[in-house]
Amino acid sequence: MLLLQQTTLVPKLLLFSKSDFSFKPCSSSLSTRLSLMDKHTKSSSLKQFQSPILACQASTDTHDTSFRKDDLPVHGVSEVIVGVLGGGQLGRMLCQAASEMAIKVMVLDPLTNCPASAIAYDHMVGSFDDSATVQEFAKRCGVLTVEIEHVDAATMEKLEQQGVDCQPKASTIRIIQDKHLQKVHFSRHGIPLPDFMQIDDLEGAKRAGDLFGYPLMLKSKRLAYDGRGNAVAKSEDELSSAVNALGGFDRGLYVEKWTPFVKELAVIVARGRDNSISCYPVVETIHKENICHVVKAPADIPWKIRKLATDVAHKAVSSLEGAGVFAVELFLTKDGQILLNEVAPRPHNSGHHTIESCYTSQFEQHLRAVLGLPLGDPSMKTPAAIMYNLLGEDEGEPGFHLAHQLIGRALNIQGASVHWYDKPEMRKQRKMGHITIAGPSMGIVEAQLKSMLKEEGSESQTAVKPRVGIIMGSDSDLPIMKDAARILTLFGVPHEVRIVSAHRTPEMMFSYALSAQDQGIQIIIAGAGGAAHLPGMVASLTPLPVIGVPVRASALDGMDSLLSIVQMPRGVPVATVAINNATNAGLLAVRMLGVGDTDLLARMSQYQEDTRDDVLKKAEKLQTDGWETYLNP
Repeated sequence: MLLLQQTTLVPKLLLFSKSDFSFKPCSSSLSTRLSLMDKHTKSSSLKQFQSPILACQASTDTHDTSFRKDDLPVHGVSEVIVGVLGGGQLGRMLCQAASEMAIKVMVLDPLTNCPASAIAYDHMVGSFDDSATVQEFAKRCGVLTVEIEHVDAATMEKLEQQGVDCQPKASTIRIIQDKHLQKVHFSRHGIPLPDFMQIDDLEGAKRAGDLFGYPLMLKSKRLAYDGRGNAVAKSEDELSSAVNALGGFDRGLYVEKWTPFVKELAVIVARGRDNSISCYPVVETIHKENICHVVKAPADIPWKIRKLATDVAHKAVSSLEGAGVFAVELFLTKDGQILLNEVAPRPHNSGHHTIESCYTSQFEQHLRAVLGLPLGDPSMKTPAAIMYNLLGEDEGEPGFHLAHQLIGRALNIQGASVHWYDKPEMRKQRKMGHITIAGPSMGIVEAQLKSMLKEEGSESQTAVKPRVGIIMGSDSDLPIMKDAARILTLFGVPHEVRIVSAHRTPEMMFSYALSAQDQGIQIIIAGAGGAAHLPGMVASLTPLPVIGVPVRASALDGMDSLLSIVQMPRGVPVATVAINNATNAGLLAVRMLGVGDTDLLARMSQYQEDTRDDVLKKAEKLQTDGWETYLNP
């Protein structure tokens, strides 16, 4: 290999042999990384060569180098280097979020090619539950956090006593690691939970069955996640097999009363160093073989249930110590109760959608929290999102092939974002990546997900969904209502025009009003004459804004329609326009949509400017030609 060294006199050509370099496998399987050995830097001929070619490779605590990444100055949003115990997909996405703010994240993970290794600021190869390794790792970091709770809590407590900054605190990790201890802790803090009790032998399990009934949920206290550590006994006869499936009583078991939930919910909660707390919108989680498979954001639940779930999550996290992001998993029961299932002291699968759907992702939020930066806005910037976990469907190469086929289809879906974790080994049910689809409504993103999961092509992938629904009680209203459609067409707003009668087809009206939001409709323009019940009835059934257009009928010159629309009772608002003025209804709809659509807002400004120019041209023509010529061109 030849390197050209520039001096003040003559360029010198330096010759290196193959023995001067060591080639080591990169953490990515797709490349090799080159490390310049130190042997030539001691010679006088290389004294002016001050830019070393650094080894881009995982480091171990036994590898002593004269130059370490943690010796470099940091000039990001924070000067503190964040150390993460664990380098899986959560660590990877933490590193991705950190890179956007130039925050340095180091990971400790036993795998040289763990998902985070390729993009971490540094990767120390070692076990995150080995005390000596964690203590050595902590020396290189300004703050220590976790992407997996199954770490050595005793070592974290020891480090805290030595002044190491651990977030969240070791006391929180210790509580979370033991699911039974979790239940005891939250019970003491008044958090609603399913009934539970510890079992130490088969007789204790039988007593629990007599007390709680069957089916009965048996759980391991520790090392239980993604469906591991759970077993169901449908009767007393199945208790022994359930216990054996969990590894026996020596492993540490407890039981929970079976919870007949109607939905599983989750809330991502961020807690700052100043104990400020910020909650993300409640989501619904759908599991496949006890592994999170689909997340819907926001959850389709009444507002009071959302508030109740948020309050429970807020209270649960408030009872713990330390900063960071926490995931609170909940059950919604048939009678409207919210029961806490479990808490994770880290970013979580139920929050992956936040990367695309929220102003601040859970990963950026976690970094903000542990570093003491202001917490970001957790609210959603898109009306709806679905996260779909890419779980291994087969072993090895066949599994990779199936996953890549699905990714290929996802790339054709509008609003879809693919996240691939770059794990080197494919196994069934292993989390290999995820896909998030963001869109204007849950109905639309659900339809896009279904389209993506179909192997054959689907026209619905590219179909434009209407944003405005124009409805009328009869085709006799169409000559008026067409003006609203023309305005929406002029502004490029997708819309639909349908006949929906409040009196002749009330079932259709109910169905349309109740489903409009899920179908992606954002505004409804309803035209009606005579009794004009359609706008008000639709407004009483949907949370969407409704604009009523009074249509002139054969009697009363349209005044009956106008008065019927404007005389709605309190609590059922209907906007209205002048009789037969569907044009203004269309323009009002555009303005309402423009609140969240800068392109439409710009088009509306241009429309107003064009209207102004048109009036000025007419005024000038009238002044120039005179009124007689103007009227008789």
